[in-house]
Amino acid sequence: MAISQTDSFCIFSVVTYSASMGFQDLLHQAGGQGRFQILQMVFLLISNVLVQMHIPLENFTAAIPGHRCWVHILDNDTISDDGTGIFSHDALLRISIPWDSNLKPEKCRRFLHPQWQLLHLNESSLNTSEPDTEPCVDGWVYDKSTFPSTIVTKWDLVCESQSLKSVAQFLFMFGMLLGGLIFGHLSDRFGRRLILRWCFLQAAIADTCVVFAPSFLVYCSLRFLAGFSTVALLSNCVALIIEWSVLRFQAMGMTLVTCSHSIGHIILGGLAFAFREWHTLQLVVSVPFFVLFLSSGWLAESARWLIVNNKPDKGLKELRKAAHTNGIKNAGETLTMEVLRSTMQKELEAAQNNPSVYDLFHTPTLRKWICLTAFVRFAISMLHFGLLLNIQHLGSNVFLFQVLFGIISLPGSCLALLAMNHIGRAGSQTIFMFLSGVSILLLTFVPQEMQTLNAILATLGMGTSSTSVTCSIAHTNELFPTVFRARISGILVITTCVAAALAPLLMTLAVFSTHLPWIIYGVFSILAGFVVLLLPETRNQPLPDTIQDVENKRKGLRKSKEEDTCMKVTRF
Repeated sequence: MAISQTDSFCIFSVVTYSASMGFQDLLHQAGGQGRFQILQMVFLLISNVLVQMHIPLENFTAAIPGHRCWVHILDNDTISDDGTGIFSHDALLRISIPWDSNLKPEKCRRFLHPQWQLLHLNESSLNTSEPDTEPCVDGWVYDKSTFPSTIVTKWDLVCESQSLKSVAQFLFMFGMLLGGLIFGHLSDRFGRRLILRWCFLQAAIADTCVVFAPSFLVYCSLRFLAGFSTVALLSNCVALIIEWSVLRFQAMGMTLVTCSHSIGHIILGGLAFAFREWHTLQLVVSVPFFVLFLSSGWLAESARWLIVNNKPDKGLKELRKAAHTNGIKNAGETLTMEVLRSTMQKELEAAQNNPSVYDLFHTPTLRKWICLTAFVRFAISMLHFGLLLNIQHLGSNVFLFQVLFGIISLPGSCLALLAMNHIGRAGSQTIFMFLSGVSILLLTFVPQEMQTLNAILATLGMGTSSTSVTCSIAHTNELFPTVFRARISGILVITTCVAAALAPLLMTLAVFSTHLPWIIYGVFSILAGFVVLLLPETRNQPLPDTIQDVENKRKGLRKSKEEDTCMKVTRF
């Protein structure tokens, strides 16, 4: 992949980063992007598909079906106050359940006594006094036509208890928050492979045991543990793909990762349509984690991580394994400890000083980049989840819209790859976030009656936001050094989870103005598009391994700007 003329600093950066290019040289000696990388990537992408299905899983396992109060005269199979059996089901429902403002049966109230007079009075002649009502003290009757059972019907999470469903979703997201922070640190400390395998086992046990939870409290606890492992699974899969890929395949790897997320949404929609019982669906998407755990033993640890963390002998062993799988003969002669030490000399010297979290925030350049990328990721995620959580307003077929969401995201991932290769990481994010923001802002000016135009704008916003996420993930993984990459990914996941939690809360502002939440989504997205331009471009740049690499890159950018300024002054 050639370096374009617009990247004025690239040549200088490659020279400055000669040590960082060292691991790329080792990868090429081990066969480049060969059979080893392909096999490992396929396994990790399959894992991503399965993990991604668990994030929106409660759209189906915790779906709220239609419901009404249990009524003695209607739902007691052995006793009937009717006696003669001359009244229809609708008539008995009319005298037992009050109507709401939409002239449909109330979901949470019933008449204290049957109101027989309602059968003989038309609407205009009804007495203005309201009959006495009471809550659903005998339970509820659920519409099982779409969902025969969910956790909502199992534990009656409706009416006064409906907020408990949000508690379960919040605990899963809170688990993702803590998991991203804690497992991110552990991945940088003990390696990607070990933490990945542990999280496979934790997810398998927690999500499978959810089916047998005897109480809602136990269910929430298990979902918290499942969420705790989710982020680590996603981030370590990404880290292993990126750190084992040669330079020109890194953007392709990230695009395949986001495509696997879209495929996960599509498959979940199909599985949810096929398995309507919540516990069956839960088992179908959870048991495969045991298979992934048992088959993940052959995965290789990141050789880059091993070398950077002062374990060159183990890193050399993994490189030789990759070379053997890629069909490189005499790898033991070409890949030696002397070659590794000469190629990665600066990284090995830096590894003697094990960096801490203090070093991460003490370095001005890293601190600035973390703040900027956190704001960008927050803005993208808030708009993305804002659209996702309101997609139900487009129709009642949740299975179809789950599949459509995945289908819409697929071309966005492919478009992201083309844009990142031709425009760059930063420029691509600016364009797509601007389009996302504008499409959402336009939604506020389109009348609700124009359903087709509203659907087009919402689809455009969802597609471009998905593309922005792809570009942002690729940019972030290429921006930060290997010694902190998993930890920083955990920090950014926290901002993503906070944005995901905040997105539905912003919809409560619709009480003051129906357009206000959408304006906030759109404005934040446009602002983030400009903030991205404050970050350095990483297209065709080697991955930084140490803090020194980051500082060298900053100096390279400054020197490049100074040289460009001198050229302009000399010319005029």
